[in-house]
Amino acid sequence: MKKRLKGNVRDAALQLLMDIEEGGSYSNLALNNVIQTYELNEKDRRLLTQLVYGTLQMRDALDYRMSPYVRGKLSGWVRQLLRLSVYQLDYLTRIPDRAIVYEAVEIAKRRGHQGIVRTVNGILRSYLRSGGAPFEAIEDPLERLATETSHPLWMIEAWVNQYGFEAAEGIAFANNTVPERTARINRTQTTDEEVLEELTDFGYAVEKHPYVDVAILLAEGSFASSFAFRDGRLSIQDASSMLAVDALEVEEHMTVLDLCAAPGGKTTYIAESMNNTGKVYAHDIHAHKISKIEEQATRLHLTNIEASELDGVDVKEQYEPSTFDRILIDAPCSGLGVIRRKPEIKYTKSEEDVVALSHLQFKLVKESIPLLKVGGTLVYSTCTMDQRENEEVVTRVLAQFPNMRLKKTYAHEQLDLEEEMIQLLPNEWESDGFFIAAFVKEE
Repeated sequence: MKKRLKGNVRDAALQLLMDIEEGGSYSNLALNNVIQTYELNEKDRRLLTQLVYGTLQMRDALDYRMSPYVRGKLSGWVRQLLRLSVYQLDYLTRIPDRAIVYEAVEIAKRRGHQGIVRTVNGILRSYLRSGGAPFEAIEDPLERLATETSHPLWMIEAWVNQYGFEAAEGIAFANNTVPERTARINRTQTTDEEVLEELTDFGYAVEKHPYVDVAILLAEGSFASSFAFRDGRLSIQDASSMLAVDALEVEEHMTVLDLCAAPGGKTTYIAESMNNTGKVYAHDIHAHKISKIEEQATRLHLTNIEASELDGVDVKEQYEPSTFDRILIDAPCSGLGVIRRKPEIKYTKSEEDVVALSHLQFKLVKESIPLLKVGGTLVYSTCTMDQRENEEVVTRVLAQFPNMRLKKTYAHEQLDLEEEMIQLLPNEWESDGFFIAAFVKEE
């Protein structure tokens, strides 16, 4: 039985923001936990989600906007309360300004002393009276873009260097939008037509995805609440992740390695694509995540998956050479392509992380290549846009392994792309930022 929420939606949003920034919680998991635990109507769920994600996405912009009125150091929860309030004042249109200020002051009364109440009230009333600091006052265009879109400067500089200013600007603004709701149809259990008809009958506004054959789009709401999801006929997954599996071009009765498999979205799609035949060996370095893969396989009625803990750099000790028809390495990465889903990534990743991860990524591919059969396909993918983790890793692989060459795949066909390496940018494809490179092993 669900509990009743203590306080109101803004109290809950404030606590979640503190848990994420100070406690290291993941935004999506923390938010889902509150929604699952407490009795919230649909309107409150939508508002809570918007407040948490919006305030997180625009954190640095909000700090800049209210900076003229902040004197001295603010305690963590007070700054979060002000961010939450300024976000509503600047970005939400349906809530009256006086109601936003009133709610902030009431929360300050419940949480703090009279001095804090005066500070919160004074800053917000000054903000309403005189407005926030203008982004136009920032002269340097990269710094202005970083501040206005709330990204660290190093991230903006990297994208400008790699893609040019216009593309970097598009990526940065796209990162602060709501991602598409996509799901994958489990064709071992149903047909596309049956699922679409059932969801429509239950009031879901759904349609086929424009470029991924097995995917469907939802206009509003959640696939997770549908009978189709609960019964194992749907999986929630971004279209870009599905394309990484499409690039494998698996066939029935193959033996496939999924090296960095948790939580199992790609693993189960591989298993479905082989029509529940053959064998998928799914591994992850984190033992506690193996159960997630197994739970998904059970829900989807898949019996051709064997999941276990394994550090990918030790994979050669586990298997004989030339064991696998296909290998998927969806490598650990900076995750900069999923900022829309996890805004806190912007503030927790560093340029040093990117460099360190690129070395790990190359090592995972290097250790896996001997396990691939001649004529087999290895797909390397990441959910990031940084070329040091993507194109540069591929270049190292091609230089060190002359028997590995890039190939075009079914993923290229679906996207109608000629480039051998696929780089999806969130502003261009309405998907997560994602990279896919498929290699074929020659004699």
